[in-house]
Amino acid sequence: MGSADSKLNFRKAVIQLTTKTQPVEATDDAFWDQFWADTATSVQDVFALVPAAEIRAVREESPSNLATLCYKGEDDDENARPLAESLLLAIADLLFCPDFTVQSHRRSTVDSAEDIHSLDSCEYIWEAGVGFAHSPQPNYNHDMNRMELLKLLLTCFSEAMYLPPAPDSSSINPWVQFFCSTENRHALPLFTSLLNTVCAYDPVGYGIPYNHLLFSDYREPLVEEAAQVLIVTLDHDGATPTVDGTTTGTAMDDADPPGPENLFVNYLSRIHREEDFQFILKGIARLLSNPLLQTYLPNSTKKIQFHQELLVLFWKLCDFNKKFLFFVLKSSDVLDILVPVLFFLNDARADQSRVGLMHIGVFILLLLSGERNFGVRLNKPYSVRVPMDIPVFTGTHADLLIVVFHKIITSGHQRLQPLFDCLLTIVVNVSPYLKSLSMVAANKLLHLLEAFSTTWFLFSAAQNHHLVFFLLEVFNNIIQYQFDGNSNLVYAIIRKRSAFHQLANLPTDPPAIHKALQRRRRAPEALSRTSSQEGVSMEGSHPAAPAEPGTLKASLVATPGIEKLTEKSQVSEDGTLRSLEPAPQQSSAEGSPASEVLSWKSKLPLQTIMRLLQVLVPQVEKICIDKGLTDESEILRFLQHGTLVGLLPVPHPILIRKYQANSGTAMWFRTYMWGVIYLRNVDPPVWYDTDVKLFEIQRV
Repeated sequence: MGSADSKLNFRKAVIQLTTKTQPVEATDDAFWDQFWADTATSVQDVFALVPAAEIRAVREESPSNLATLCYKGEDDDENARPLAESLLLAIADLLFCPDFTVQSHRRSTVDSAEDIHSLDSCEYIWEAGVGFAHSPQPNYNHDMNRMELLKLLLTCFSEAMYLPPAPDSSSINPWVQFFCSTENRHALPLFTSLLNTVCAYDPVGYGIPYNHLLFSDYREPLVEEAAQVLIVTLDHDGATPTVDGTTTGTAMDDADPPGPENLFVNYLSRIHREEDFQFILKGIARLLSNPLLQTYLPNSTKKIQFHQELLVLFWKLCDFNKKFLFFVLKSSDVLDILVPVLFFLNDARADQSRVGLMHIGVFILLLLSGERNFGVRLNKPYSVRVPMDIPVFTGTHADLLIVVFHKIITSGHQRLQPLFDCLLTIVVNVSPYLKSLSMVAANKLLHLLEAFSTTWFLFSAAQNHHLVFFLLEVFNNIIQYQFDGNSNLVYAIIRKRSAFHQLANLPTDPPAIHKALQRRRRAPEALSRTSSQEGVSMEGSHPAAPAEPGTLKASLVATPGIEKLTEKSQVSEDGTLRSLEPAPQQSSAEGSPASEVLSWKSKLPLQTIMRLLQVLVPQVEKICIDKGLTDESEILRFLQHGTLVGLLPVPHPILIRKYQANSGTAMWFRTYMWGVIYLRNVDPPVWYDTDVKLFEIQRV
């Protein structure tokens, strides 16, 4: 029978099923066997031949027929597993089925089903890497079968999409819970297979540029599905017990307290070997840098599309495995993650459909910035010349970070405003360790201060003054702890001293506040985008583009405010952190804006900067008059050799705001992750036009 005929017969059977209103007896083999006839149907065929609407109709009209279709052939046993569990265990078995998804180790083929159940799947892990040294021969058919099974698995897990976002996000997904439990004897090899498949993937194609144009790469779809299944199985609330166990001979640490029930989270949190960390970090950094390679060697490599899934995976690794986080920060390898993240942030800043990408990038940098080593690593000179739509500068990775953040704040779209607190918190966290800012970065920081301290901006929203406090904290940290190498910043502060005087003399009487807000209404400009000398953008860069009209995007839940996202710690003399109790919130009776302004105006930390200006401005002015100078370099030379030792107030303790896990971000990650998975699985369109409740699909 030809394939066209068999498809036609299959379609006829489906139509019969969907139009019958009477129950069909389970014993009517002639009818039911049509569905299992040996038709070589692809997934795409199934979607074409069995429209989802028709299956729903059967469910509504004649549920007994749907049940018979699902259970046909099962024996009626009281103790039989629920269908969902049988389905998940069957998928797990099939993922390690010799000659179907893995290379058979035996000469003879496995005939009996018994063999599949006794097979040790740890010998059949898909790829070398964590806990497995042998890299099997690539096989197109095996990869395709694995991919279809993983798609099926994701579809099973997608129940989460049909539940509205709940404030207490502790709702456990029963499908994931069962699949990642000890009931699944393949949990360890499958976790390892997924992780290694993702981290070993090289889209360049065996290191030869332009190779992907000659060979179609069938690995990428598998790697994508593997990354998606991984992040969904790792969707787990509740901080894992942090691991500092002794090193044992296995890839996973055994000496630790039992971790979470979810074995995937458990295994992830117990990876501890240096070479495993190296393999994971190198793999993720290689894949994240892929879109950057595109820009300076166009088409030399295949452009991967799953960077959002990779960022979520990297986040989970750092969040669940503190040893991995410390490993990442131990060397300058962390910069191989930082540069791609800054590239994505800069590239997506004008695109409304990529707000989620902006958030995950900023969350990752916030998490890293809570560790002293991150600030120290940023001092490494930045020489990578990735074409980015930012001013050209010569400096360090810290300069790159500040220049990109400035660009996001001054030329991103309106919906990014909730991220400003996070962006500046990151700069505050790293500021005590920055040895020397470039003139470009110093000017950007002062431009932000000018923009955020205009009267209308300060008075137009209750939280806006926080941004000024963060910037003053940055300046204070650098002046007190890194004065020596930062003559550029000191010079910029002296040049823009009027901004600080203006803050000190901020009008607080109601008429002045009212007047400032009136002026704002006449000129509704988001932030003063002028007065920052932009300079020439890097060669070969494209301006950040807004989303194409009609682009689909998934809605996101709001993220918690910075005070919920982070926990303040004080750095002691010996470098250890001491957690600070949050200050009690004053129950503010409906006071006038003026009384609120007075309360925070009196707390503006201006003492250090005012003292610096008091000492240095007269000296700089004197040099200019004496030597008739208009030349910056001479003044900078003077400032380089200047000192303020003994002239400044006693240094304040350094405050670090570390990310802390909370139910709000857990819920955000869940909606973001499923939104990405929904939008990226278009062929076949598994979830399109279904009644999704976790997020809304909107058009830009």
